[in-house]
Amino acid sequence: MKPLMTVLALTLAAASMSLQAADEKKPSAQQNKMSECNKEAGEKKLAGEERKAFMKSCLSTKVTQQDKMKACNKEAAGKKGDERKKFMSECLKA
Repeated sequence: MKPLMTVLALTLAAASMSLQAADEKKPSAQQNKMSECNKEAGEKKLAGEERKAFMKSCLSTKVTQQDKMKACNKEAAGKKGDERKKFMSECLKA
């Protein structure tokens, strides 16, 4: 019985670590913003100092609460109940 409990405990620990690793791979709001600004700069075919100035301006604009809510809602698709509440709370704090 003792080996069975040990195997069960190790399995639960591994599953928990796997979930944490999956959460860590999600891009942060800042990373998402960087990606959006980079894409926009590419579409505008900006280069050199012009691109640098655009990126600085784009990244310094504050994200409104409404924008955060939209982005978090999009990421929370498929989550329900307490899992969704917890995710939304953490997402909106970021």
